[in-house]
Amino acid sequence: MRIVDMVCSPGRTGFYFDDQRAIKKGAVSDGTFYVGEPATEGFTSVRQAGESISVMLILEDGQVAYGDCAAVQYSGAGGRDPLFLAEDFIPVLMNHVKPMLVGKEADNFRSLCQEMESIEVEGKRLHTAIRYGVSQAILDAVAKAKKKMMCQVVAEEYGCQVSDRLIPIFTQSGDDRYGNSDKMIIKGAQVLPHALINNVETKLGPKGEKLLDYVKWLRNRIIEMRPVESYEPILHIDVYGTIGAAFGPENYSAMADYIETLEEAAKPLKLRIEGPMDMDKDRETQLTALAGLTAELDRRGSSVELVADEWCNTLEDIKLFADNKAGHMIQIKTPDLGGINNTIEAVLYCKEKGIGAYQGGTCNETDRSAQVCVHCAMATQPDQILAKPGMGVDEGFMIVYNEMQRILALKDLQ
Repeated sequence: MRIVDMVCSPGRTGFYFDDQRAIKKGAVSDGTFYVGEPATEGFTSVRQAGESISVMLILEDGQVAYGDCAAVQYSGAGGRDPLFLAEDFIPVLMNHVKPMLVGKEADNFRSLCQEMESIEVEGKRLHTAIRYGVSQAILDAVAKAKKKMMCQVVAEEYGCQVSDRLIPIFTQSGDDRYGNSDKMIIKGAQVLPHALINNVETKLGPKGEKLLDYVKWLRNRIIEMRPVESYEPILHIDVYGTIGAAFGPENYSAMADYIETLEEAAKPLKLRIEGPMDMDKDRETQLTALAGLTAELDRRGSSVELVADEWCNTLEDIKLFADNKAGHMIQIKTPDLGGINNTIEAVLYCKEKGIGAYQGGTCNETDRSAQVCVHCAMATQPDQILAKPGMGVDEGFMIVYNEMQRILALKDLQ
């Protein structure tokens, strides 16, 4: 089945682009806005509308396969590609990707993705968001050509098996970490709440007291309001490096002492801490620090799992962090890896190495990118998958949960 045309359209995402450097430097929220001067190249304000590009591949029988190019909320930070604006990158797609794809047979996902990912423009690889969206469209095209579900194509090409059960869903609260936690409890989310602890003074507390109070509240709220007594979700909190900022990013003993107070407050619920420190320098410094804290917690016999995020953006990064045990779990932030073929390989590599695989992404994606990611997850079976896009909880949870249920209902019929 040949690809006979490619069409692009600009779109919006489920959240915003936020200038992480500006926020860390003190930009403050005012309603939905942030007040302050942008600090990252390309930003015209600290918060601005998220943008996407739909890539539609027209097959010779008239079917349309599509995927959405999207970039993470904190674009341009932590070694990532720059801000992704539709008007800047639609011409790149039409001039460099379309000529490569049109006329090709939609018969092998991996080989088409490899060819697409090898494209260079002025000596540089295509923006990760472009590779992300185009690879989704390629997977959909191959699935339509073969009359299979996308997850079945992945399982066939990578030698894995489509899950016969739901993958645990991780939900994000945004700044509404109290009200949105209630939504998560009602929905029975298996992993929650993210919590967006991205400021020492206002969210962590100078001595960590504000986060500690929140963990105590959350634990009690779950036990008080849970729909069934057996409901014991994992508490997964992203602290955006604030623990390191408060206690010293290389002071493993002090950070571990504090994390153990959180662990005790969370009991009987299991606790994960994402991004305990952010060295904000380079990958090797971040890897060393995270591996050091991981080893310290393991030495103490702590049950807390650390989750790698910052400076762990590419397939190469993920393999390096996994090999060096920099964290107990790695967030595979799907848009940052470029083609979803890399997400698939990253999940499988983490599982092979005995490292937790969190197939994540960003609130700043689209319904389509979330659906395609579900197919990758159902084929590779990571430990958890992010509910996305958006920060409203209900919408992202619905998209991911319902797509998984569709797969379960259909997989034995095809």
